[in-house]
Amino acid sequence: MSVSLTELLAMAGGVVLAGVVAHGAWTARKAGPKRAVPPMEEPSFDAPPAAAETDAVVEPDALDVNLPAVARPVRRPSARIDALIDAIATITVEHPAAGELALQHQPGSRRAGTKPFQIEGLNAETGDWELPAPRRRYSEFQAGLKMANRSGAMTEIEYSEFVQKIQAFADGIGGFVQFPDMLDVVARARELDQFAASHDAQLALLLRARATAWTPGFVQQSAARHGFVAGALPGRLVLPSVEEGAPPVLTLQFDAQAALAEDPEALSLRELTLALDVPQTPAEAEPFAAWQEAARALARDLEAEVCDDRGQVLGLHAFAAIDVELKKLYEALAERDLAAGSPAARRLFS
Repeated sequence: MSVSLTELLAMAGGVVLAGVVAHGAWTARKAGPKRAVPPMEEPSFDAPPAAAETDAVVEPDALDVNLPAVARPVRRPSARIDALIDAIATITVEHPAAGELALQHQPGSRRAGTKPFQIEGLNAETGDWELPAPRRRYSEFQAGLKMANRSGAMTEIEYSEFVQKIQAFADGIGGFVQFPDMLDVVARARELDQFAASHDAQLALLLRARATAWTPGFVQQSAARHGFVAGALPGRLVLPSVEEGAPPVLTLQFDAQAALAEDPEALSLRELTLALDVPQTPAEAEPFAAWQEAARALARDLEAEVCDDRGQVLGLHAFAAIDVELKKLYEALAERDLAAGSPAARRLFS
């Protein structure tokens, strides 16, 4: 459901490319693959937030009838559930429910098929929507099921599974739940999926050794000079975002089996994949420029060619053509309130 580098080139210049083609046999220099240079040895409790002041009041704390009435906190929007991409069920309770009770009745899995969902409680003291936690009280709850992701649109079966799990949760805490109409939700999910399918872009290029291959250690050492660090998966390096907790800006990947080998330095690599997941990073951060610059810098250090996903060398005009198409994509996402790098876009394009 994504627009590939090949497709962007085709849109921009009528270029039609096939998938990745495996490189043929090659002859290594007698010196063998480039290796990493060994590194030189070096000497060896906050106060709770105050409730916002309003004219409305709530009943005294059910756990202590002698407590005075307090101002009802301002109700803040959720940072995790969004009506733009989630089907939302609301759960009302007659009296504030304890966080321990909510945790006790949470579903064992917060997934319905391939779609994740979340349950939040409205903190009776702060007015914040939050994941249920001990020693908190919640005046109501909501559950949001993601209507689409890169696995496709939510189905009727997935929605039915969501309804069963949330109904069981509501029964457990003594609440009353209201669900949106299934046919309406499924129709919205399909429309959202169609939009996402035509506005997704995951760009990838190849760095192909001109002559001498590399060891995994040499690749890691070279990439580290340009800000890449080890990723969570074998054979994956990432360029971290300056935004804390955000997805990486770029990923650099090589054969995972090489990374897991008993002696990785005995192996040779000839190709690396440098990828940019467009919807995950704000346009203002200029991730496309970072992608180009990383490609050129790594190609220089590794003595590699920059190729498309068919193995054909990319020129400057190709990057310029892709840039034009990406600007259109960024505009379309923003018009739909799904700007690249926004929480909703990151959740949808996952």
